[in-house]
Amino acid sequence: MKVQVQSKKGLKTTLSIIVDKAEIKKKLDTRLLELQNQIDLKGFRKGKVPPLVIKNQFGKAIYGEVIDRVLKESTTKAIQDKKLKVAGQPKIDLKTFGEGKDLNFELQLDLLPEIKLQSFEKYKALDYSVKVGKEVLDERLENLSKEYKSFEDKKNDAKSELGDQIIFNYQATVENKEFEGGKGEGVAIELGKDLFLQGFDKQLIGVKKNEKIKVTSTLPKNHPKKELANKKAVFNCEVLNIKSSKKNKLDDDFAKKLGAKDLTDLNEKIKNQITDQYNMALNSITKKEILDQLEKNHTVDVPQNLIDNELKSIPNNPNSNKNNNTESAKKRIKLGLILNEYGENNKIIVTEDEIKKEIQKQVKSMPGQEKFVFEYYQKNPSATQHLQSSLYEEKIIKFFKSKINLIKKELTINEAEKLITSFNENNKVKASPEVKKKELKPAKPKKISKK
Repeated sequence: MKVQVQSKKGLKTTLSIIVDKAEIKKKLDTRLLELQNQIDLKGFRKGKVPPLVIKNQFGKAIYGEVIDRVLKESTTKAIQDKKLKVAGQPKIDLKTFGEGKDLNFELQLDLLPEIKLQSFEKYKALDYSVKVGKEVLDERLENLSKEYKSFEDKKNDAKSELGDQIIFNYQATVENKEFEGGKGEGVAIELGKDLFLQGFDKQLIGVKKNEKIKVTSTLPKNHPKKELANKKAVFNCEVLNIKSSKKNKLDDDFAKKLGAKDLTDLNEKIKNQITDQYNMALNSITKKEILDQLEKNHTVDVPQNLIDNELKSIPNNPNSNKNNNTESAKKRIKLGLILNEYGENNKIIVTEDEIKKEIQKQVKSMPGQEKFVFEYYQKNPSATQHLQSSLYEEKIIKFFKSKINLIKKELTINEAEKLITSFNENNKVKASPEVKKKELKPAKPKKISKK
């Protein structure tokens, strides 16, 4: 195989490749012998069909298959031998080919640019953290106390009030007929929360223990049995017990009910939870600060074919600004190339184990949908590839932060809120309609579950 650089202009390179006819004939003969053991033709025993007969019957198809393989192999070898970093798919222009002829073709390549990385000393960024004060912890504890109420029995002749817990049995009917799923025993509801059926709670205010009462309510429109959706139902209820809420004492016993070792441990869990709420948004602000500096401090020629492919992935919008879209695409690709160069130079990789751990992490955050998450990644290789790319980028940013001048800055929750809001507002203005970034928000707190 002969390889010559036909032309080179900027990031575009054309290679001229000639594969000798003798090499092609050798591969063709090898393929015919392989097919001899596979093809079954009338008049011949299996595995005994002469190669010449196979060639006469299937010659064009076999030659096409061999040429296709030769093109792929010679393209790969030429790129490797010339030590070229290719951006996107090469284009092949066949010049001469055919049985008994040399294969002559041109390989048109878009190359990745050479990037001269700047030293880490050029960079500095703010590394934010949130200070969780005593008043914030006390407020969160108080909210937990209200959320996880304790109840105690009321006197037998006491009437139920808003906020009380009622335990009752019921038998429901629709048009005087009982229905499947229309019976409940020992059901507990807190009056005023309206979690059972809309308007159900109000009808149980003012009842006493052991009292029997009929409650009328409308079944939900998404009822499992379509024929019962939006139907008026009568619930024959028997009140078993009435309990009033009592203020929780914020002590070690209360903490243990919520899965903590003691009150100190509970406070620590709450503190970590609040910190985690803000860390994701604040880390994104630091990351943006770093990326902006990376983009500013590097001059990179971006291959046009990568820009074109990126623009194709943006949904069409008649109100979009084409120039803004192009610049945004160019910036994203440029940053990707710079980060990748830092990653390769510092031997940063993402292992299969790390990908599996991240998927497991997602599974844990979506209880009840474990099977769906696993199947999603199994059936969508592109989703796994996207996950790998995200992990790779995060590892590079983490490494980068460990090398640059990172200035610690502690914020109050109020200051963190203002910073996040300001960041969102500034980026709303800069982002185009198609490339608008997701607004940063403190993550929702996870519930501290009762044991």
